[in-house]
Amino acid sequence: MSYLVLARKWRPLDFDQVVGQGPVVRILRNVISRNRVPHAMLFSGVRGVGKTTLARIMAKALNCEKQEGALPCNKCSSCLEITAGTAVDLHEIDGASNRGIQEIRDLKENIRFLPSRNRYKIMIIDEVHMLTNEAFNALLKTLEEPPDHVIFMFATTEIHKIPVTILSRCQRYELKKVPFAELFGLFQKIAEAEKVTISDDALEMIAREAAGSIRDGLSLLDQVFSFGGDEMTGADVSEVLGLVDSQLLERLAAALLAGDLGAALKILNQVCTAGADLKRFTADLLHFVRGLIVCRLNAAPAELLDGSDREIAEMTELAAGYSDESLSQLFDYLLKGAAEMQYAPYPRLVLEMTFARIVQSGQAAPIASLIARIDELLAAGGGESPLPSPSPVSSLPEKKNPEPAAPTITEPDRLSEPSPAFVVREQPPPDVPGSASKPAAGTGPEASKDPRRDWDDFAVYIGERKGWMAQIVKMCDSARFKGDELQMKYEDSTHCPILQQADNLKVLTEFAQDFFQRELRVKISARGTGEGGNGGDQATVLQEERTALRRDPLALLVSEVFSGHVADVRTGPRSRVSGAGTAKEE
Repeated sequence: MSYLVLARKWRPLDFDQVVGQGPVVRILRNVISRNRVPHAMLFSGVRGVGKTTLARIMAKALNCEKQEGALPCNKCSSCLEITAGTAVDLHEIDGASNRGIQEIRDLKENIRFLPSRNRYKIMIIDEVHMLTNEAFNALLKTLEEPPDHVIFMFATTEIHKIPVTILSRCQRYELKKVPFAELFGLFQKIAEAEKVTISDDALEMIAREAAGSIRDGLSLLDQVFSFGGDEMTGADVSEVLGLVDSQLLERLAAALLAGDLGAALKILNQVCTAGADLKRFTADLLHFVRGLIVCRLNAAPAELLDGSDREIAEMTELAAGYSDESLSQLFDYLLKGAAEMQYAPYPRLVLEMTFARIVQSGQAAPIASLIARIDELLAAGGGESPLPSPSPVSSLPEKKNPEPAAPTITEPDRLSEPSPAFVVREQPPPDVPGSASKPAAGTGPEASKDPRRDWDDFAVYIGERKGWMAQIVKMCDSARFKGDELQMKYEDSTHCPILQQADNLKVLTEFAQDFFQRELRVKISARGTGEGGNGGDQATVLQEERTALRRDPLALLVSEVFSGHVADVRTGPRSRVSGAGTAKEE
């Protein structure tokens, strides 16, 4: 007798032997035991999960001569003939090779006759989505009202290609991928029955490679068994199937995260020497890093990952030693490298340079830490910038003969803590309108500052508070008011992103409102790009803060004591006391 491959030898003969499809099996059992058998059934799912197998088991259960509940007996002549593929009343059609209207007409002619010896005529059409539109149309009426002695069973891997008119006439059963644990248990059972000694890590590699398909896994297992040997190990499976051990992926990921480029390149050379497909290897590495991220962020990673408890525990331990940002950055670099490898003439060189970029990126300091360091240096150096100052922008001329700032009154200690500044102006005598002295420039709406004239002073004002921001503001190529907007434009777009960040934009909006003494929003853009950050939201927040402070009981009390009124409220760092040009502050 010729050799029978494992995929055929271990095909389930009844519902109890079906692996990984519990909900569908339960429904089919109830359909038979409760005599609610539909005239058309559609089994869908990926390859190798048991669609045709379930259809055959269902056919045996419906025509079994000694039916035991919902299970076929597998002993009567009907069950044995269906198992052997010689049943007269079971017609199994390949939809890929019998897809035309003539084949459907022949089928319709066939179902007119009663079964030869069984209770039902069973029509199984595999890969039914391959039928032509004309064939589907010819099947519609028969499918809707078939003879009582006929039951249709369809199987497909691409249910979206089947017309809705066909789907609406069938009872559908969606088969899922078989979980990793159930695949591993099945392969372990088969290895014991076949008297083959194989290690757990080798079975794990085969189960992972099967990707939820029992048939694919059995084909790989068959190939490994043919390799022979007293004991099959993970190394043997890697050699026979060209698969990569998860431990090697773990070592490579650890080397990249630790910045050890030499170790990473050594592992890559080992993979290339073994003749592995580099694109497939990169995909496996991507999936492994994705697993690290899942283990880092999820309390129950086993629900999302295909792997043994040992593998998931090792991945969780490795991921715990690194931040979320490091793992995400590693994934991003590998994903970009995998995309570049698709059309690269030398994939290995692309992957090596990807590893080099990953290691170099780990040596770069984050921009947030650089900004914090600049602020520390500015504070330590008395406000002088450690960076070279760019030349003034030609479109923003220097301000000449600046007006002296008005004298100020130092705030009480209890007001300096929350850092708002209340500008209190004396009320003019009621009989002499406008008799109050003219306020100093920049104290309110009476004095107007223009960005084109006063930009350098604005940059100096910012520099006293945030040195690094002043450097970028000085690089602005043009600035102007447009309505209630301060529009800043840059020739070089690289200067914009840091100012457009929400926190920095809010601070810049505060500075602009305090310096120019008007409610406004900041818009930043670069040549050739659309408008960037919008300070509208930040302006609204600041306005709400100032309104609340204007109504503060302490501010009202100070106004009453000095017989004045609250003309303006400023919020933010250092209360803008120096350089703001206020008249009086309390």
